[in-house]
Amino acid sequence: MYSNIELPSTKTVISAAASVAATAVLVRSFAQDFLPHELRQYFSIKFQNLFTAFSNEITLVIDEFDGLNKNQLFHAARLYVDTIITPSTKRFWASLPEKEKKIHVSVGGNNDITDKFCGFQLKWRIVVKEAQPRYVNYPDDFHSTLKTEFRYLELTFHKKHKDKVFNEYLPYVLERSKAVKEEQKTLKLHTLRNDRMHGLRGNPWQAVNLDHPAHFGTLAMDEEIKKTIIDDLDRFLERKEFYRKVGKAWKRGYLLFGPPGTGKSSLIAAMANYLHFDVYDLELTDLRCNSDLRRLLISTANRSILVVEDIDASIDLSDRKRASPKQSPPSFHQNQGPKARLLNFMDGLWSSCGDERIIIFTTNHKEKLDPALLRPGRMDVHIHMSYCTPCVLKMLATNYLGITEHPLILEAEGLIASMKVTPAEVGEQLLKSNDQELALRGLIKFLEHKKETERVREEKLEITKTEVTNVEKLEEGSENLKTCKTSDGLKELIKIAKASSADKRAKILEKDEAANALKILMEFLEEEIRTKKVEDSDPSLGASVATLSESGKEEGNKTVSEMVGFA
Repeated sequence: MYSNIELPSTKTVISAAASVAATAVLVRSFAQDFLPHELRQYFSIKFQNLFTAFSNEITLVIDEFDGLNKNQLFHAARLYVDTIITPSTKRFWASLPEKEKKIHVSVGGNNDITDKFCGFQLKWRIVVKEAQPRYVNYPDDFHSTLKTEFRYLELTFHKKHKDKVFNEYLPYVLERSKAVKEEQKTLKLHTLRNDRMHGLRGNPWQAVNLDHPAHFGTLAMDEEIKKTIIDDLDRFLERKEFYRKVGKAWKRGYLLFGPPGTGKSSLIAAMANYLHFDVYDLELTDLRCNSDLRRLLISTANRSILVVEDIDASIDLSDRKRASPKQSPPSFHQNQGPKARLLNFMDGLWSSCGDERIIIFTTNHKEKLDPALLRPGRMDVHIHMSYCTPCVLKMLATNYLGITEHPLILEAEGLIASMKVTPAEVGEQLLKSNDQELALRGLIKFLEHKKETERVREEKLEITKTEVTNVEKLEEGSENLKTCKTSDGLKELIKIAKASSADKRAKILEKDEAANALKILMEFLEEEIRTKKVEDSDPSLGASVATLSESGKEEGNKTVSEMVGFA
């Protein structure tokens, strides 16, 4: 039966295929020229639905934008796709972002990438299409960006795996993308924008790369304190579920206090490098109102370190118990507003607006801070950055000179143990020479000179204290003498005031007692002891003394007898 069937020749098949292709091209050209775009799109969708009706596959489309905002799932999936590149991938994109050092290589557009999850296969496709030029406003930028294309991802899989893809695969993609982002992350130091007040839409922070080389291996501080800090940081990172279980925000507060030059900033950089956290440098003196502070704090990212340096100089965080009771309450624009907002952010409702955050305050004067700031829950760990110790000296010698043992190090340790010198001062001396012995001798000379200078200063201070004590004693004796003289003068005036007119003239002519008394009284008045005191001792004498003092100033050349007669 089959032997009677005649198959068409190859030439006939090729001719028919060419005719069909030519017809299709003609129809497509006719449709593009004469059919509206909307009608063409309608027929295209209908044909796609016709074919997909007989297909067992589902396609999930992930657009780059969700309305006017960035689609976080798109960017997460984009990072994930770059980790599953196959040898069949033919097209890549390469870029070097601004302020970055690493070249970023990613999968190019219109590529198909195959992935496997839990034994079944999925297919990713990166679709890039040209579009009419348009300006896109990013929420974290002040300016619009011109876009000439739109991108989206297509994830195709069998329909029987739909629940597993939605409930397990996509969350896995998100977690994996977070890990990739951390691996590719370049640490940033965020500072406030100068133009942040020109609009409320943009990000108020601007970032630069944080290339500080400090790490715990070379940090010049006591090993015991260093180990305590590292253990506390590790424990903090591991306790996400613990913080959630006990109902606390996942954050940790550190207070670094000590004199300048003891390594507070280096410790912050070492913590950032160890945790791989960005650093936000908050300058409170630049803020004008509470809303500024609130906006800045809620715009900081998770897994970051918020730093406020010299907190005692930034806002008024002094002890409220020691404040003057007569002091008027601060206004809204004074520093108490930011102070309250800052404290609320540390342990109030605002503290739950982010996770995995470190808050660090530094100060040179811990005693000036309000106990409300220092309590647990706000500043959980207090770290005293002290002067250089023999242990710190050995670490500095290792870092700067590459040595751990040297006779001159022992000599320097003896000097450091009996004086106050900061690690910054020691490091500066060790930088002055590449020769180990010369550097150590220079350090010893510096320490001896500093110690002698401190000794001389202390001696001068002791002499000054002694002189001040002697002067105070002399002033006290002089004051007693003046009080005695003033008392004698007042007694003489009282006698004159109570005497009769004839007796007054006799006393004046015989001994000049009134003149002496008036002179003493003038000195008394010049020293700001007013007539009121005389009135308190004898009210009947107040008017006479007031008249005498006034007339004595205006008519000092008159005779005492005339003044008494005038009185």
